[in-house]
Order: sequence, then C-alpha cells, then structure tokens
Amino acid sequence: MIIVGVDGSVASRAAVEWAAGDAVRRGVPLRVVHVTDTSWYLIGRRPEAVLPATVHQEGWRVLREAEALARERHPAAEVTTCELEGVPAEVLREQAEGAAELVVGSRGLGGFAGAVLGSVSSHVAGHVACPVVVVRGENLPVHGEIVVGADDSPECEPALAYAFEQAELRGATLRVVHAVQSPAHDFVPSTAYDVNEIRAMEQQAVHDRVKAAGHDHPRVTVVEDVQSAHPVDALTAAAERADLLVVGSHGRGALGSALLGSVSRGVLHHTLCPVAVVRS
Repeated sequence: MIIVGVDGSVASRAAVEWAAGDAVRRGVPLRVVHVTDTSWYLIGRRPEAVLPATVHQEGWRVLREAEALARERHPAAEVTTCELEGVPAEVLREQAEGAAELVVGSRGLGGFAGAVLGSVSSHVAGHVACPVVVVRGENLPVHGEIVVGADDSPECEPALAYAFEQAELRGATLRVVHAVQSPAHDFVPSTAYDVNEIRAMEQQAVHDRVKAAGHDHPRVTVVEDVQSAHPVDALTAAAERADLLVVGSHGRGALGSALLGSVSRGVLHHTLCPVAVVRS
C-alpha cells in the first residue's frame, strides 16, 4: 500500500497525482490520509475535549477532492481515504508502518511563504522505514530519467534498489551520480599515497554496487555519472532533467539513520523534481 498525506495545498495535490500514478504502476492500493491537527485546539483544554464538527468537515472536503483527483488522473487506482486526528507528522509516521511508500507535499498550507521544505515533510523524510517521496507543486515535463546518488558505502544500497525499481516501472534510464570532492591532500605534493588510485578504488566499489543492484533489472539502461563536485550540487544539477531523484537518508547522530543527512536535506531544499529519501 502507498500512503499519501493531504491538506488541500498545491503541493499535496501534486503528491496525490504522483502517489496515484505510482500505485497503478506497482499494482498496490492507495490510501489518502488527512490529519486534523488537534494540537492547537487542545491547548488548555481537557484531554477528552472534542473538536468542532466544522473542523472535521474541512478534512472530509479535502479528502473528497483528493480522492476525486486521484481517480480522475488514474482511473485504475484503488483508492481509499482516512481522516485522523493528531500531530500530522506523527500520525503519518504511524500510518507508514508496513507501507511500501509514503508520499507528501514539500510544503503544506501551514508553511511559511518562501519555505521550500515544510515541517511535515522534514519530519517524515528519513524517519520512517519505507521510502518517503517529497513532491513539489510544480508541473514539470517528463524526461524519462531517474537520478540516484551513490557512493562506496553500503548505506547507499537501499536507495539504489529503489531507484532501479522505479526506473524499470517507468521504462526510464537510471543515472547514477557519484560525486567526488577534491581532498586537501590533492594540494600537498608530498602525499604518501596516490589519490588517483584511491579514487579509482572508490569508483570501482560504486560500480560493483550498481552492478549488484541491477542484477534483477537487466532491462534498465544505466548511466554512471562520476563528477568532481559537492554531492548536493551534482545531484541538484542532474535532477534538472530527472523525473525523480533518489537519495539515501545517510543520517548520523543520536538517532543514527533516523535523521536526515546533509546531502538528503540539501537536495530536498534545492530540487524541483520529486525526491525520494530511502532509509539507509
């Protein structure tokens, strides 16, 4: 099942379209979820306080519109709706348990003007086990290419697997971007080891991971794109001609991989096409 969170915003409408299309391609049901945020209403009230009916009516309206949009764009989609109460990010994380994918808009109705990444999208991407797809509201042309970021670490393997699956489902080319930054050692003539040799070893490791990930997807055309650039810059540039950008969460810190890393957070802020964050 694919879960999509909606709030009536332009970005959430785009998320519904994206999620419905992916549900049809995968042959799985789509559940459209609207979460009525109770945190503002329950401040200073008893825990058993009940929200006014008008608040729920707005949620039901948003769900009806989202369901109609999904069926209009993708008549073959199997769509159900669900209206829940709570903190939106927390509820969506709960709904995503056992799901194939969670799809959200990049910024909802409560976001600040000019803010690219909203509070809900930033608090679910990388925080749930399934891939999280963050969709902007822009109407972009179809390029027939999926971009995925890869390095020589095993943490990129789930992102590669998801990217291969998406490329095969869409009949798209898969561009694997491996960004290599020049280390400080490049500028030290007396370096005791060969930087070029180390880079060659890294590139071979990436190539081997790509080959292994593509074993079950022989029909996918793969382009290995090695660039000398910061990963965020390289991925953002490649995403300009992509239908989807896939990155690993690569988070670090007290919660380990439950946190977004700098690369995944960077591309979420700077990329126009949908971005899938796959838990490492």
